[in-house]
Amino acid sequence: MTGATTHTPLIQQYLDVKSKHADSILFFRVGDFYEMFFEDAEEGSRLLGITLTSRNNGSSDVPLAGVPVKALPEYLPRLVRSGRKVAICEQVEDAAQAEGLVKREVVEIVTPGAAIDDALLEGGKNTFVAAIAGEDPLGVATVDLSTGEVEVWECAPDALPDELARIEPAELLVRATGTETPDGPWIVTRREPWRFEADVGLEALRRVYRTAGIEGFGFELPGDGHLVAATGAIAAYLEEIRPGGVRHLRPPRVHRLGRHLHLDEMTRRNLEIVEPLRAGEGGTLVEVLDRTRTPMGRRLLRRRILRPLLDRSAIEERLDAVAELVERRECRTDLRSALGGVRDLERLAGRVALGRVAPREMLALGRSLEPLPALAGALAASEAPRLQELARGFDALTDLRERIEAAIDPDTPAALAAGGVIRSGFDAELDELRELRNGAVEWIAKLQATERRDTGIDSLKVGYNKVFGYYIEVTRSNLDRVPERYERKQTLANAERFITPELKEWEAKVFEAEVRIAETEAALFRSLREELSLQVARIQETAGRIAELDVHASFAEGAERDGYVRPELTDEFGLEIVAGRHPVVERRIAREDFIPNDIRLDRDGYVMILTGPNMAGKSTFLRQVGLIALMAQVGAFVPADRARIGLCDRIFTRVGASDSLARGQSTFMVEMTETATILNGATDRSLVLLDEIGRGTSTYDGVAIAWAVTEYIHERLGARTVFATHYHELVELADSLTGVDAWNVAVRETGEDIVFLRRLEPGGCDRSYGVHVARLAGVPRTVIERAFEVLHELEEGPDGGTRLAHLVDRERSQLSLFAAHDPVLAERISGVDVDRLTPLEALLLVSELKKIVEDGR
Repeated sequence: MTGATTHTPLIQQYLDVKSKHADSILFFRVGDFYEMFFEDAEEGSRLLGITLTSRNNGSSDVPLAGVPVKALPEYLPRLVRSGRKVAICEQVEDAAQAEGLVKREVVEIVTPGAAIDDALLEGGKNTFVAAIAGEDPLGVATVDLSTGEVEVWECAPDALPDELARIEPAELLVRATGTETPDGPWIVTRREPWRFEADVGLEALRRVYRTAGIEGFGFELPGDGHLVAATGAIAAYLEEIRPGGVRHLRPPRVHRLGRHLHLDEMTRRNLEIVEPLRAGEGGTLVEVLDRTRTPMGRRLLRRRILRPLLDRSAIEERLDAVAELVERRECRTDLRSALGGVRDLERLAGRVALGRVAPREMLALGRSLEPLPALAGALAASEAPRLQELARGFDALTDLRERIEAAIDPDTPAALAAGGVIRSGFDAELDELRELRNGAVEWIAKLQATERRDTGIDSLKVGYNKVFGYYIEVTRSNLDRVPERYERKQTLANAERFITPELKEWEAKVFEAEVRIAETEAALFRSLREELSLQVARIQETAGRIAELDVHASFAEGAERDGYVRPELTDEFGLEIVAGRHPVVERRIAREDFIPNDIRLDRDGYVMILTGPNMAGKSTFLRQVGLIALMAQVGAFVPADRARIGLCDRIFTRVGASDSLARGQSTFMVEMTETATILNGATDRSLVLLDEIGRGTSTYDGVAIAWAVTEYIHERLGARTVFATHYHELVELADSLTGVDAWNVAVRETGEDIVFLRRLEPGGCDRSYGVHVARLAGVPRTVIERAFEVLHELEEGPDGGTRLAHLVDRERSQLSLFAAHDPVLAERISGVDVDRLTPLEALLLVSELKKIVEDGR
């Protein structure tokens, strides 16, 4: 870090602290600034755009950069968003009372995954730190420090990339050696391997949760050693970076295999569940379904959509709750109105527990509790089992609301130091101090009139500033009238400032009262915060119930507004949707303009071959089938007139081309990799949605691959499948395979034009209408005309491979950009002397020729 052998005491203290936090940028408190030295200063200066200077270090200078303490909320998020960890080192003793160097300690380490400030968080999305432990299977644990949520589950090594893509952790904890980490936007924190051992994790959990055992959390030992190791690794890490404690962490929720439908990254992307395929284009399923009123509900809705259920009884419980809220519109309206007044209870509770709650946040917490009795009342008459469960024991937290209401002034400032945080009447000693202060201030305020009268100086005024305190100011022209009892305090260009013994006395009373008021208010606020921190578990429990209620009400509101119906779920094989619609597309266009379609997949026909031209709606239909099945298993109503869904164990999609050129993979390679994933992972309970397999290679290879894939799904997998394709040859499979049916997206020709009807019809489509689509896309007329000529030659010429040869043998072996018989064009080009043409003249000529072509269309 530096070549110097001796350092000033301050720099040596900095180096001692830095040695314990080598992987963090150290914000070292020096007075009113956080200072960075050496490499931290250089990096901080570059990332924050602040001045790099230097500080004396005895015989040499060291690089220095700093930010004001009051500007921490501005600068800290910028460093964390750039993937850096920041260690906050505070002065932990009063500089005026310190003997020698002020004592300093790191009180917090802020990382991308362990953030609690609003500037670093998204209201509708969790911010997770995740840990991986074990070998095969792996244990994966996540913690959202801001809400205290802790989850852990088992994961196969090959499924880890999908799981990490689903949870999108901001930070990933792994062993320092022997761990391959999937690529992603998260930062990776490597820790000593021993920290990921089961016995170490067990001890960490006992310590953090202050329990003798962990079986009560749902862990089964010794079989769950990898789960315990992952959860304990995070708990111990958070202990280190939050020295003040993490008492608000909730008991871990252990998820067992077989309870949730697995959505791989390919399916999440293709179905546009949380983000569109192309940034800035279209909407997502989460956006369409999210009508929640609270941040907790928004986060829960997102998590549920990304983790549909496999347990039919659990799904039915959710659907019962939604159905009741659909039917009881007035109740739903009251609930949603009350929910609108609830702030982010989970994160507010977390800030209370972590000692980071500000006065206005405390006030917001109290006000967020005001609607809770109304919520409890609205739930009281519920008949749906899940709503009854939410109503049973619903804690309206009335005592906490009353305590906050009594303590915090309704006009409280944002910062405790500003004063006026504690409401009058809450504490007798504070009220007395305020009366004393106010009396002194009132006396001083009257002093100006008194002194003007006594001295006869009408321009005399009493003022105050932070440096000199209270003073009496007299202009130079009136100095001869100043009484002897005035003591000179400050000389200005045009006036003199004075103090009197009496003013000094009252000033002392004001200052003493202000100090005692500030100390008393701070103590009262800390006491209230500590009192509430002991009730954080109650707040979190109520917040969890509110979040779930919010999600049910959101689904009910969307169902009524968008005309969704309750799906019928079965354990049988079939899938039937009547008048199904794509939830996102119909929101983007007018609902009445969307053409609904039916689908039925059962043992008699479980593979649908779907043909039709581009732009006809094949991909939209595939996605809507997948989204309707997914929504049903989330516990939401679905966009259809009727839906009967046999539960799916997986939903697989391969929709649209998705080149991975950055990884050195072609379109065809990606296509085949995704297809292999489906064929190797699907079962007869899966839903498989395929679009255009084989088009990334030659026509004959593509048809062969698509044909073989269809046969494999039919003969080996038996999975419910929709296969959209341009290979009309596949339609023949409907005649030879009993479980295959052919359908097409209807198109009508009107002269040289086509109309997309967006409606499915039985049978195959024997034309692709590619040239017609090219016309709609705006391809020049001459190209379209020539394309029709070539198409006619292909359709009417010699069979098989000789068709292409027949075309090549034509006198004109290359398509012309211009009509050869165009006399104006020919005359203009023939008159050009190419050898003498300048670059500028060439550009002008091209522009002129373009205009001739366009005018001739």
